Amino acid sequence: MIPRLAIITQNTLEATGLKSILDDIILGADVTVFNSLEQFQDEHAITPFVHFFVSPEVLILDADFFLSHARQTIVITARKQNDMMLNHFHIIDISRDQHALVKEILKLHNMGHGNRQHPGYSKEQIIGPDIEISNREAEVLALVAKGFINKEIAEKLCISLPTVITHRKNICEKLHIRSVSALTIYAVTHGIVAIDEI
Repeated sequence: MIPRLAIITQNTLEATGLKSILDDIILGADVTVFNSLEQFQDEHAITPFVHFFVSPEVLILDADFFLSHARQTIVITARKQNDMMLNHFHIIDISRDQHALVKEILKLHNMGHGNRQHPGYSKEQIIGPDIEISNREAEVLALVAKGFINKEIAEKLCISLPTVITHRKNICEKLHIRSVSALTIYAVTHGIVAIDEI
């Protein structure tokens, strides 16, 4: 069954960015954006959502519903909230940089759904659908996910800078991924690096 996730906020930019990250992190999930509580409730009544990412403004509109679904509700906020009611919910600060936001969502996802490491991982290669990543590429990818720049990766692995660049190019081509955040998500969800290492 495909997990259904709802994002309920009137901030279109916030919703678009979060949806993009969730689509990358939770592969195969159905992430639906709602700009009103009524739309969400109508859809949720037909086919329930597993989790709801809601703005504080939406939360206040139907606090009773979200309190009764506190484990499923994740509050998305761009500022410090002092509301005692929010203590009942997981809170994600979306004003953080994308790397920190990805890390926070991955931690929440793993906390609720267990370790998502790829079961076929070995030191020789990571095997995905029609994807093979060599051991050296996995080492480079792990360091990219940890936030190291090309020069630092070259020094850590005792290889040349052009070799690091070639490995990164090959990884991006194999995975069809360009951004560092998406590479980080791939590395964590495939067991190449642990969340607490990024």
